[in-house]
Amino acid sequence: MADEPEFSLGVEEEYLLVDPETGDVREAPDALMAACKAELADQVGPEFLRCQIEIGTPVAANVRAARDDLARLRGSIARHAAEFGLAPISVACHPVADWRSQDHTDKDRYNQISQEMGGVSRRMLICGMHVHVGIPDQDMRIDLMNQFSWFLPHLLALSASSPFWLGEETLLASYRTTVFAGYPRTGLPPRLGSWAEYERSVAALTETGIIGDASKIWWDLRPSARFPTLETRICDACPRLGDTITLVALVQATLRMLWRLSRQNLRWRQYDNFLLGENRWRATRYGLTEGLIDFGTRRIIPFDEIAEAWLAAIAEDADALDSQPAVAGLRDMIARGSAAEQQRALYAAAIAAGATPQEAFRGIVAWLVEEFRRGL
Repeated sequence: MADEPEFSLGVEEEYLLVDPETGDVREAPDALMAACKAELADQVGPEFLRCQIEIGTPVAANVRAARDDLARLRGSIARHAAEFGLAPISVACHPVADWRSQDHTDKDRYNQISQEMGGVSRRMLICGMHVHVGIPDQDMRIDLMNQFSWFLPHLLALSASSPFWLGEETLLASYRTTVFAGYPRTGLPPRLGSWAEYERSVAALTETGIIGDASKIWWDLRPSARFPTLETRICDACPRLGDTITLVALVQATLRMLWRLSRQNLRWRQYDNFLLGENRWRATRYGLTEGLIDFGTRRIIPFDEIAEAWLAAIAEDADALDSQPAVAGLRDMIARGSAAEQQRALYAAAIAAGATPQEAFRGIVAWLVEEFRRGL
């Protein structure tokens, strides 16, 4: 189509470092970060807590290139960590780690966040996955942000990987979501009329000195402060590379579908954040097990039905982006259940076999270590 954006991709993932023998979180030694930096340069860096590492891919033209980049980055982090007797895991919350025992990274940005947020920041022993999609036109970025909000609960439910916190069963699929909610300027993005309105809203906070720039706006979906992209931020970190790639492909193809509809003067479903927030809560609480609300039919739709309707809606776009195999991974994700469900099943099986809770949680971490390496 004429004037079609490239829908280029960038992916950020946050990992925890663990002792593969005990399953406990461990701080990243300075020498480990130096080794990673020497190989990966600005594609790797520390995160807020010293037990975390963040990676970011270079700009990728398509899903296949993004997968290659992520596999390379995951493989490099795993290799360097092993040299120090450590292993990375990609999961939203460690099942037993205590945030009160963690130190934050001594970096100006993180020192400032620690000071501004106080005790709230100390609880950020959480990891997410962010997807950037290139949308050069600023007003189009805002228009697509407004429409894409419908799909944010779907992505959260699929990625949910945090059922445990401090060794406790939370009964949630994504406990990370509730932890991050302690920060201001989080949650579903507001509905905005234009890029100019977005800039005025940001200026209201920067000109009063509340925030330095738009990077401290942490909505589930936002215009990136650094790149001409829409950044989807709602997802829990995914243990398995293949699942990350499926979510990346779904985000990209869905944004192209919304853009395609806009070329025909059509729009996706528009609902107030009050209603979308109910689906966001259902995704946080249940993940994939209880479905989401269709506000048009006033029904709760199970996820296998949601998946088929979603895949049909983006089929033309996945074809155009050459990402059909990746988006089709949605069916496999639903068949296996979310990472939260899988961790609960591992825990229950271990307890039933006579393991202590500590042993059962250690088994979950061992599974997470193996999932991290799958497909590399």
